[in-house]
Amino acid sequence: MGLSIAEKIIKNHLVSGEMDKGTDIGIKIDQTLTQDATGTMAYLEFEAMGIDRVKTERSVAYIDHNTLQTGFENADDHRFIQTVCKKHGIYFSRPGNGICHQVHLERFSAPGKTLIGSDSHTPTGGGIGMLAIGAGGLDVAVAMGGGAYYITMPKIVNVQLSGKLSENVSAKDIILEVLRIMSVKGGVGKIVEYSGEGVKTLTVPQRATITNMGAELGATTSIFPSDENTLEFLKAQGREDVYIELQADEDAEYDEIIKIDLSTLEPLAACPHSPDNIKTVRELEGMEINQVCIGSCTNSSFTDLMKVAHILKGKTVADGVSLAIAPGSKQVLNMLAQNGALSDIIDAGARVLESACGPCIGMGQSPNSKGVSLRTFNRNFLGRSGTKDAEIYLVSPETAAVSALTGVFTDPRKYADGYEVEMPKAFLINDNMIIEPASVEEMDKIKVLRGPNIKEFPKTTELENDLSITCALKVEDNITTDHIMPAGAKILPLRSNIPAISEYCFTVCDPEFPARAKALSGSIIVGGQNYGQGSSREHAALAPLYLGVKIVLVKSFARIHRANLINAGIVPLEFINENDYDTIALGDHIAVENIRKQIEDGGDITVINKTKNLTYKTKCALTDRMKDIILSGGLLNYTMKG
Repeated sequence: MGLSIAEKIIKNHLVSGEMDKGTDIGIKIDQTLTQDATGTMAYLEFEAMGIDRVKTERSVAYIDHNTLQTGFENADDHRFIQTVCKKHGIYFSRPGNGICHQVHLERFSAPGKTLIGSDSHTPTGGGIGMLAIGAGGLDVAVAMGGGAYYITMPKIVNVQLSGKLSENVSAKDIILEVLRIMSVKGGVGKIVEYSGEGVKTLTVPQRATITNMGAELGATTSIFPSDENTLEFLKAQGREDVYIELQADEDAEYDEIIKIDLSTLEPLAACPHSPDNIKTVRELEGMEINQVCIGSCTNSSFTDLMKVAHILKGKTVADGVSLAIAPGSKQVLNMLAQNGALSDIIDAGARVLESACGPCIGMGQSPNSKGVSLRTFNRNFLGRSGTKDAEIYLVSPETAAVSALTGVFTDPRKYADGYEVEMPKAFLINDNMIIEPASVEEMDKIKVLRGPNIKEFPKTTELENDLSITCALKVEDNITTDHIMPAGAKILPLRSNIPAISEYCFTVCDPEFPARAKALSGSIIVGGQNYGQGSSREHAALAPLYLGVKIVLVKSFARIHRANLINAGIVPLEFINENDYDTIALGDHIAVENIRKQIEDGGDITVINKTKNLTYKTKCALTDRMKDIILSGGLLNYTMKG
């Protein structure tokens, strides 16, 4: 039996386990990336391991999330990360150089390599043929230290693309169609691999848009072949030396096949408040809008913004619409400035933002109350924009630009004029905003600088044998990491300070939760399906840990968040009988006796509701390694013991 692209890369990097679906495997990691909202904690964890220098082929730290400096906290974090990088062998991308996934795709990505990043949209690298996976910061720290990255061997879904996109139908519409078919939890435990004649019609930036937003499927990652289009992109970036061809074997077998004819697609939109709540733009046409935001790691490439500039040229943004545009990198911004496209964007009345995540992570540009905002981003979770009652729609750059001019939802195909953006033969290359690390000989001279907001990684202890805890919170299905640990301009500066940021934990759902959990000093959270979907932010596990949460019991977990709970030493349990969820209430007294032995034995975990006099059977699917991590009180303790 032949191998898929993903299986070929895994096979070449396998250091532990066998490629049997559903079993634990460890893979060697070639590259890592961090961003500043997760990076500080990752580097504190790396320091705690006592390793002098990273052991990857390339590790890069990006400053792109916390760039709004309204106090000292973000600037201190950036200084800390820069000095850690200089000392320990990590490349540092300065603020203003661009969004981590856009810059990494341009300057460091390489087909056939493995990459993990402390950001859930790291699968962007799959657009160039990398096995690129989002992970918690502690997993990234371990990989920087030379450790393997452990995942459950995924199933492989083959999305076969045929035909060619119609004019003003875009790559964003392809991934929205995949989300419509698979849903936000349909990719859990799977890699999505693209193939077919339609792939040849897509450039690397278009492919990267698709793999980027594949994170919203809950998938481990998404990946495209490495072919002549990949080589063309790498040549234009002056990096053709890293090119290798990567194709699936003709007799590769897949666990699931989805077929999409690109020629039949039309402009789509993800409606509030989920990326899989899909409607056609035709269905929404005529709805009045208040704001348009174009950018993010999904749709801020040179080709995306050239199409936007063409649509805007010689026109003016509609009255009552605020249009904000954030180029994805300094490279993109410079090229737009040099060819005149930036002037067209400015003339139309757009507000040009810095090359950073910005509004996508809730860092500015919050819509007006009850505002309708069209965004080319990847997430539209409730409140993520900073305005809780705003209606956020996810659309393509073409739909966004045309609608900004008309003031209402508009099908961009009505404005098709035959214009096509050609991929540059040569991108503008200037890496002066990437600081190289000190040499091995010089590293000991570097002093790591810490600000007062930077606190140590929370200390954990081995799991107790008997737990007597209280239900401190009960939540519904599809709880996101934005519910658990909100982002935004007020909260993101506290990412280096777990005691301070924990005061905001779950306040979107229940403002009293932090105080209640702290007072209990030992609690359990109960939830529904797909608990923890969204970001890779390990703060969504570390804050509950700090507040005394011992167990999270849910109907099902999102992949990265479950891994982060294990890494934090919090026991992740799932209902065997989902109806048991209905019998637990806030304040119920819960007991789990002899839990260490129950975990060691590997069977079901018995949970007793003392208040209701009920007993529940729950599952806790852990590999031997995961058991040791939980029993040790988390991955950091486990790693330092080993």
